[in-house]
Amino acid sequence: MKRPTIADIARRAGVSKGAVSYALNGQPGVSEATRQRIVAIAQEIGFNPNSAARALSGASARAVGLTLCRPARILGIEPWFMGLISGFEAELSARSYALTLQVVATPELEVEVYRRWWGERRIDGVIVTDLRENDIRIPVLQQLQLPAVVIGGPGETGNIAQIWSDDAGAITEAVRYLVALGHRRIARVSGLPGLLHTQARTRAFNDICTSLGLEATTVPSDYTGEEGSRATRRLLIDTERPTAIIYDNDVMAVAGLAVAQEMGLAVPGDLSIVAWDDSPLCSLVHPPLTALSRDIAEYGAHAARELLATIDGKQVTNVEAGPAQLTPRGSTAPPR
Repeated sequence: MKRPTIADIARRAGVSKGAVSYALNGQPGVSEATRQRIVAIAQEIGFNPNSAARALSGASARAVGLTLCRPARILGIEPWFMGLISGFEAELSARSYALTLQVVATPELEVEVYRRWWGERRIDGVIVTDLRENDIRIPVLQQLQLPAVVIGGPGETGNIAQIWSDDAGAITEAVRYLVALGHRRIARVSGLPGLLHTQARTRAFNDICTSLGLEATTVPSDYTGEEGSRATRRLLIDTERPTAIIYDNDVMAVAGLAVAQEMGLAVPGDLSIVAWDDSPLCSLVHPPLTALSRDIAEYGAHAARELLATIDGKQVTNVEAGPAQLTPRGSTAPPR
């Protein structure tokens, strides 16, 4: 079936191709009645301008970009990203915006994707995740003047707005809760150490442990179940093994639960477990996992609203979203 063209619309509307271009790109030169008739015909025959035409006309791409510098296999098992994307889509689809997603291997490749997308007018703005110290993406986005919102921080992002939550407060609450239960050997399996939010959690974990007279033990990982399992085994074979472990995501926490059971340890009798981000995974395992809970979908929706406002030329500011709240379940109890 032949793809509809501007000429097809012009013929049906009884106007010139130039008039069709003016109408579809929101430019002056046609009456409002003619514009509405042309738009209705375009929708009826399924006409969509290609990216080259949009680039020449300067029209909106009606799309937002998201690049993820993570292994592609993680996306299929990481509830946090699925929740975040569902929040994006709830806002974007209501405005007839599409979400363009690409997985990359390095921040340098991420920058190349931004340059290509913006040069080809494939997107109107981007949502940036996993903020890093001295993040190379920020100056490039500012140079391109590409509308953007950063999820994560707080960090140095110039005039690019950020949205983040109080990770330090959440982990402090989790440690105090475990100490109140009677735990004195508390460890943590962290996410990627180069990310600012991981560093903020690590500093807060060290600070609260020091203030309470505890030794702070953090084993870095990468959010995957495989690495979470390895990190858990390293902790549990120690002669002074912890009686409680906090995990930086629920995938690693579920993997840690399996390792503890594999080693014959009872949860929560021998080991208490706290997961970060409360996905359905936490309630599906036995025992259900105590978690630091937050509304990830609303987090994503908030970021999307901020980006759409930026694209519309509105002034947006940095936003601190609500902190994660501790939700106790069956995986935590006083140590034996």
